[in-house]
Amino acid sequence: MIFLVDLLLMLIDLTCSILSAVVQTFLRPRLKCIDGELCLITGAGGALGRLFALEFAKEGAHLVLWDCDTAANEQTAKLAREMGVQVHTYTVDLSKRQGIYEAAGRVRAEVGEVSMLVNNAGVVAGRRLLECPDELLERTLLVNCHALFWAFLPQMKAKNHGHIVTVASALGLFTTACVEDYCASKFGAVGFHESLTHELLAENLDGIKTTLVCPYIIDTGMFAGCEIRKELRSLIPPLKPLYTVQQSMKAILAEQQMVCIPRLMYIPFLTRALLPWEANLATYRFMGGDKCMLPFIKNVELKTSNGHVKSS
Repeated sequence: MIFLVDLLLMLIDLTCSILSAVVQTFLRPRLKCIDGELCLITGAGGALGRLFALEFAKEGAHLVLWDCDTAANEQTAKLAREMGVQVHTYTVDLSKRQGIYEAAGRVRAEVGEVSMLVNNAGVVAGRRLLECPDELLERTLLVNCHALFWAFLPQMKAKNHGHIVTVASALGLFTTACVEDYCASKFGAVGFHESLTHELLAENLDGIKTTLVCPYIIDTGMFAGCEIRKELRSLIPPLKPLYTVQQSMKAILAEQQMVCIPRLMYIPFLTRALLPWEANLATYRFMGGDKCMLPFIKNVELKTSNGHVKSS
């Protein structure tokens, strides 16, 4: 009898959740105020990180900016300070666990407790699997996935207050060829984020919100040269960085648990689970997904041969 009651309640919750999601699709959700919150953004010296910093500054959040590139990080800080918010910068290599712990300790001692964490930093090796040095493979996994595990969760749990944002990728929901390290790291990031969300809910820590951001390829130069079938490029062009961040901010301020950008990305995510492998493979090849990364990898090889170093 108890099982049947629980089943009925679950079906009611399921129906209400679906109806609520449909309604929110058409109605503008209420956005929360983050004025005065302390927001830490990783990869703040990059294109997306800088835009996230400026968007959070617009909302009145105080900023802690982490990046391995000191000059780029300071430039982001300068732009944010011009908007009248407090900004603190730290040079941090996210592939070094001990460095993350040390920087986090400095933030707590010098600035205060972080209440919003935007895990934005990301790298890609841009090499075929068997041609990629071990250290580059490890760096991708360390920065894109392992770095998410360390530092700020205990304080959020103690206060039952916070918001954790994981900027993953559409390639954390479905895959493409020749970027095995990147896909593995982003699948790991998605899995970590979802499991953490379940843990917080199981512990009734409803004051800690989470948002998973899964964008399509963004026009930041990180995947320069990546191309799907030419007839479809106008339908699914690379995302503009500002649009990506603005859509992410809407989801964050609305406390939305997950957002795919653009919404078209929900389709391959669903078909991957629902259709046979051969059906997904046929669609994948039709769109040019099996070869889309080859021009990108060639660009990286050219840069490497000319003495340039691939960075985030």
